Amino acid sequence: MINIAIDAMGGDFGEKPIIEGVIKALNVKPFNAILVGKSEVLKPLIPKNLEHLVQYEEAREVFSMEKNATDALKRKDTSIYKAVELVKNGKVQAVVSAGHSGASMSLATLRLGRLQNVLRPAIATLMPNIAGTTLLLDVGANTDCKSENLFQFAVMGEVYAKEIMQIAKPRIALLSNGEEECKGNELTKETHQLMKKLPNFIGNAEGRDIFNANVDVLVCDGFSGNVILKSCEGVAGAIFKILKADIKTNLISKFGAILMKPSFMRLKKKIDWQEYGGAPLLGVKGCVIISHGKSDARAIQNAIFQALHFSEANINKAIENELSKF
Repeated sequence: MINIAIDAMGGDFGEKPIIEGVIKALNVKPFNAILVGKSEVLKPLIPKNLEHLVQYEEAREVFSMEKNATDALKRKDTSIYKAVELVKNGKVQAVVSAGHSGASMSLATLRLGRLQNVLRPAIATLMPNIAGTTLLLDVGANTDCKSENLFQFAVMGEVYAKEIMQIAKPRIALLSNGEEECKGNELTKETHQLMKKLPNFIGNAEGRDIFNANVDVLVCDGFSGNVILKSCEGVAGAIFKILKADIKTNLISKFGAILMKPSFMRLKKKIDWQEYGGAPLLGVKGCVIISHGKSDARAIQNAIFQALHFSEANINKAIENELSKF
C-alpha cells in the first residue's frame, strides 16, 4: 500500500478541511496516511474505522504564509519540513501540502534533490478546456528562465501527459504572443528552436489555446504561468457572480436559470480549481503535490488522488530517461 504524508497543519483554514479531505480519500481508495502535525489535535478527528490506515509524525510548528521561503530550511520542526523529510528518508512515496508553496518548493528541491539532468523543477497544473484539460507549466517555481529550462519543462510535461493523462502523443506548444515562429521575445524564439527536437512539438500557441483544446501541454516561464493561473481563477469567479446578478433581474431569467441549473452545475464543476486538487512539482526526487492554501476537503481529496496516481506511475524514471536522450 502506498504511503502518503499530509502536511496536516499548513492550510489557511487549519487542520479540519485537510483531515476531512484525507477521510474522503481514504473512504474511496485505501492508502497509508501519515499526518504531520500535532497528534493530540489530529487524532480526535479520525473516525474509528479508519484509525488502522492513519499514522502520525509529530511537528509542533507551522510554517506561516508570512515567512520567507528561504527560512524553511532553518525551521526543522515545522509540519512541511518533517513531511518532506519523510519522503527523503523513504518512509513515504509522496507529500501533499496546502501550506506555504515557496517553502514546499524550496524544501523539495534542496532536501530531496533534483532528478538526473533536471536543471530546475517546475510546477505543472491542469487547466480545463472545451474537451478535457490542458497541462500548463511552469506556473510559479521559476520566474526567470533560460531556453534550456523551458525545453526541460516540455519534456517533463510530455512524460506527465503520457503517464497520468493517458495521452499517447501529447501535443506540446510554447506560449508566445503569436503562432508564427518569428513571434515572441528572445527567450521564446531561442526556446522554439530547441523544442523542434521534440517530435510532438506543434509550435507556438497563444493564451486562448489553453481553453480551445488545440494543445495538450503548454510551456512557459513561471512568471507568465502564475499570472495566467491567477487570472483564470479570477475570471471564473467573476463570470458566475455576473451571471448570478443578471439572473436576479427578472422572472424570465430566473425561470430560465432553473431549467439551466444542471448545465450551470456541470460548468462550475469543470472550471472549479478545487476539482484538480493540487499541482505536482515535476523534476524532484519523489512526489510533491502543492495545493492551494484555501483548499477545502474536496481539493485535498483530489490532491491525494494525484499523489497516488503519481506514485503508482513511473514518471520520474521516465523523465530521466527522456532527458538523457538530449
